[in-house]
Order: sequence, then structure tokens, then C-alpha cells
Amino acid sequence: MVRSISSIRLVAYFILSTSLSSADSFIDSLSFGHKEPLSPGGQVIPSFHISGEGGDPQVLSDRVMLTPPYPGNRRGALWTDSPADYPEWTASLDFRASGPERGGGNLQLWFVKNGEQAVGRSSVYTTGPFDGLALMLDQYGGRGGVLRGFLNDGSVDHKSHISVDSLAFGHCDYPYRNLGRFTNLKVQSTNGGLKVSVDDKVCFASDKVNLPHGGYYFGITAGSAETPDSFEVSKFTLSPTSSPQQQPPSHQQQQQQQQQQQQPPPPSQPPSQQQQQQQQNQAAPAPIDLTDLNTRLDRLTQQTESLSSQLSQLVQSLDAQHGTLIQQVRAVQSTQQSSGSGSHAKLDDVARRVESIERAVQDIKRDVEGKDYGEHLANLHSSIRETREGLMGSLPGMISSSAPRMGFFLFVVIAFQVMLAGSYIVYKRRRANAPKKFL
Repeated sequence: MVRSISSIRLVAYFILSTSLSSADSFIDSLSFGHKEPLSPGGQVIPSFHISGEGGDPQVLSDRVMLTPPYPGNRRGALWTDSPADYPEWTASLDFRASGPERGGGNLQLWFVKNGEQAVGRSSVYTTGPFDGLALMLDQYGGRGGVLRGFLNDGSVDHKSHISVDSLAFGHCDYPYRNLGRFTNLKVQSTNGGLKVSVDDKVCFASDKVNLPHGGYYFGITAGSAETPDSFEVSKFTLSPTSSPQQQPPSHQQQQQQQQQQQQPPPPSQPPSQQQQQQQQNQAAPAPIDLTDLNTRLDRLTQQTESLSSQLSQLVQSLDAQHGTLIQQVRAVQSTQQSSGSGSHAKLDDVARRVESIERAVQDIKRDVEGKDYGEHLANLHSSIRETREGLMGSLPGMISSSAPRMGFFLFVVIAFQVMLAGSYIVYKRRRANAPKKFL
């Protein structure tokens, strides 16, 4: 047991070092769900604004329910309070959709300018002009689930457009309903283009899409049909794939650059040396944001302290369980030793009783096989025959004595008929002698 505890400690320290080395640098002001608890107060999410139509979305301990399972025709929205001013970024959304067999609804992930002011709680079909990217999940075409991407520069009004479906620039089929787990939707925007993945599988990508930055907000909206689908979001994270926008150079640096541009290159310097200097100037490191580094170090320190406290609590609980287990094993051993003699005596008693029963059965078997029961059977047969003969002799007399007499029965029938005939004759005579009335 001591070896197992030491091995658990080694595994825990290895997990700690691995998690610290591979920790993602999420932007706390633009993320939620990556820390516990999801909502400190149980009603709001820090740095996010929640709104709904027909009822506000419900904030639970580990997820946000944008649309409830019942009733239908509800809308919910979740928008960041601050813009994402990063040239390259990766956004990740964990969501779940569940509902009846014929339920319906849609879920959108937005990256648009002016955020909630431009879109609000609308869907891709009901929104007005917007500037940015919209990813939509619904059951378009009856295929069970489709993820589509829409781009707009603010010149197209989706609400009044004839065919909004034709504006999608990329799509893939993905049955997202009633999976029993949360689905991960990831969007990566870099200088090389845009890539959209679902559960670590590329849905669609384009090297011709370069999203702008500066005043663009992230948002999540969902809407349910009359037979509703319930959309839940457990986590949304944003991490920059490169450092934020570099700070503008100081006044002295601008003067030095202007002097370097105004001074002509020395005539004796060959072109190769000029190229080397330019390459060195281009390879010079960008200024480091110490505030961001301090924030990350503080966050890692807090995570390390929390993990170390959890590990110490785990070790203490394992030690306590180990001691309790040892005490229980010793108690069981002592109980077995004390009750060993009594159990052996009981077993011997049971064995003796079984042997006596076996002997009794053997005796009965010998008695049945050794005796002759022919005489008893013959006596039984003779008594049955005598009883049968007596019944056959006395039964006719009993039947004849108990049967009714036929003469008396015939006399009663004839007398009844005579009475009926006399009554009829008397009736006819009286009818004939009665005075007749003429009308």
C-alpha cells in the first residue's frame, strides 16, 4: 500500500508538470467555463452580457442554458463586454443540443463589429446588416445537422434577402442533436486564412478569408422552434495564436528611424552589407509585454498552489483510508480466529445429522424391497368386488321404490283436461244465452 501511495504521488506530480507545461493562455476577459465556478454569483458570467426573449437564459453551475426544453419559441444570447483586438486567435465553443425527435432550433457563433448592438438575439435569417463572421448550426435541408459559415461586410441585409442559404461560403454535415455529450466547435483565424473544426475534424477552411480586428466582439445566440431544442453552452475560450498588437514605437525610436531613412548609405559599403543590416533590423525581437507575462505567471502560480493543495488533501485521504483498511483487515482476522473452533463444531454436528438421515433412508429402502405385499393386494381386490356386487343387487330395488307412480300421474292429467272441457262448455252456453245488444 505504501508503494501504491508513492506511485500515486509520482503520477500526480507528473500530471502537474505536464499540465503546467501545456497550459493554454486563455484570455479571461473573453472566456468562461475554463475555471470553476462558471458563475461566482450563480446568475451572471463575468465579462459577458446575457439576454433572452421570452425569458432570460438559465445560468447553472457548469453550463448556460440558452433555450429551455419547454416551452418553445425562445431566444437567448451571450455576448462579450470587450472586443477581441487580436490579429490571430483561436476560439473554442463547447455546446450541447437535445430535444424530441421532431424538435428544431439553431445556434450561432458570431464575430462581428459592434457585437450585441449589431446582432442582438437574432439568427442568421433574422439579422440585419452585420460586419464579420457567423457560424450557424441547424437542420438545413432535413439532413440532421449542418454547420455553415457566412461572411458579410455590412452591405447585405439578411432579414430582407431572398435566399440567405445561398450566401454560405462553406459547410459540412454534422448530426449534433441528442449526442449525450458536449460538442467542441473550434475556429482558427490566422494570416494564412480561416479554419473551422468540429470535434477535432476539419469542417471547412479557406486561405482567402482574413478576418479584421479592432472593435469586433464574440457572441453566441440560439433560438428554438415551437417543438423546441434545448441549447446548452458549457465553455467558450479565446486564446491568441500570436502576441497582441505591438505597442507603437516611442518618439526617440521614430526620430532614429527617420534619421536612418534620411542618411544615404555610405558609398564604400557594398550592397551585401546593407542587406545584412536590413536582415538584422528585421530579425530584431519585438518589445515584450511584461504585464501580460506577469499575469500569466500569476495565473500559473495560482494553479500550482491549488494543485499542490489538492494533492496534499489526496495524500491525506489515501493515508486515512489505508489506516482504516488495515484496521478492518486485522478485525476480520481476529474474528475468524475467535470463531474458528465454534464453526468447526457446528460443521461436525451438521455432518452427523446428514449421516443419520442417510441411514434412515437406507432402512426404508430395504423394508420396501424385502416385504411381499401380494396378500394385502388380494384382500383389497376381494373387498372391492364384494362391495360392487352388493351395490348392483340393491340398486334396482332402490330405484323402483323411489320412482313416482305413473297411474296417479295419468289420472291427474285426465282430470285436469276434463275440468278444462267443462269450463269451456259452460262459458259457451252463457255466451249464447246472454242478451244481444244492437247498435
